[in-house]
Amino acid sequence: MSANPQMSSRADSAFTPVESIAGRLDAGLLLLCDHATNALPADYGTLGLSPEDLATHIAYDIGAAAITRRLAARFGAPAVLTRFSRLLIDVNRGADDPTLVMRLSDSRIIPGNARIDAAEIDRRRRLYWRPYRDAIAAQISAMLAVGPPPAAVGIHTFTPVWKGAPRPWQIGILWDGDPRFASPLIAALAAQGLDVGDNEPYAGALPGDTLDAEITRRGLAGLLIEIRQDLVAEPAQALHWADCLADVIKPILDRLNVHQVDLPLAAAARGACDRS
Repeated sequence: MSANPQMSSRADSAFTPVESIAGRLDAGLLLLCDHATNALPADYGTLGLSPEDLATHIAYDIGAAAITRRLAARFGAPAVLTRFSRLLIDVNRGADDPTLVMRLSDSRIIPGNARIDAAEIDRRRRLYWRPYRDAIAAQISAMLAVGPPPAAVGIHTFTPVWKGAPRPWQIGILWDGDPRFASPLIAALAAQGLDVGDNEPYAGALPGDTLDAEITRRGLAGLLIEIRQDLVAEPAQALHWADCLADVIKPILDRLNVHQVDLPLAAAARGACDRS
C-alpha cells in the first residue's frame, strides 16, 4: 500500500466501491452479492498476493456475480454488488468483527493485511464497507416507498474442500431466525434431487452480517444462497444455476406475496437443476 497520502486520496476518489443494478422498485426482490469480485483499488496493489492467489476463493466468491446479474435480469429486480475483494474488507461481517480484515485466509498470510492497524481498518470500513451497507439500506428504503416489502437474497459460493474436508452439498441455504423464505426453498431444491445444506456449510446466524443487520432487523424475509464453486466456475454453469434458481424461487416469492409479476421460463432451465 502506498505511503503517499496524496496518491492514496487520488486512488480513493477514482474507485467506486459499489455496483448497483437498476431494477423495478416494486419487484419484491433485492439481490445482494457481498463477494462479487477479486478486484482491489489501485492504491492497495495486490495486497502482496500472487495473481494465482487472487484467482482463488480466498479473494472472492467464484461465479457469484454472474449468478446475481442473471437473477436480476430474470426478475427485473435491483441488485447491489461489491466492486472490491473480500480481502480488502469483508462486508459480510459486523463492523467490529475480528475477521473484518483477514490477516490469514485458508493458510495463506495476506501480506498487505498482516500488520494492519486500527486506523487502517477504520479507513477501509469508512471507504468500502460503509458505502456497501448504505447502498443496501437506500435500496430497501426506495423499494418500501413504492412497492411490497422486498425479500432479499444474498448470493455466495463455497469451495468444495475446506481444510482437507470435502463438502458434499451442492447448494446451501443460510438463514437466521426467520424461516418463512428458507424453509420452502430448502424443500423445493431438495425436491429437485439436490444435496441441500440447511445452514451448511455455514450457519446463517452471524450477528452484524449483511443478512442480520440489513435484512432481518428490518423484518424482511431473507436468506443467503451458497453454491459449490466447482458447479459454477464456468460462465455457462453459473447462468444455468441462476436460471434454475429463478424457476424455483418465483413461486415461493408469489406465496410470500412479495412478488406478483410473470416471470418467463428460460428454455435451458426447464426441469431439474444440475445434479452433477
